[in-house]
Amino acid sequence: MKKIALVLLMLCIAALTACNTVKGVGQDLQKAGEKIEDAAKKK
Repeated sequence: MKKIALVLLMLCIAALTACNTVKGVGQDLQKAGEKIEDAAKKK
């Protein structure tokens, strides 16, 4: 569980630093959510 939280935190930081618009933030968060969902399905 701690690993998932750490990955989520890192993705959020990357998302916030990588985009300049509100639309970009939404897209980055959506991609992060998809990756977390994929990781959860694998377990």
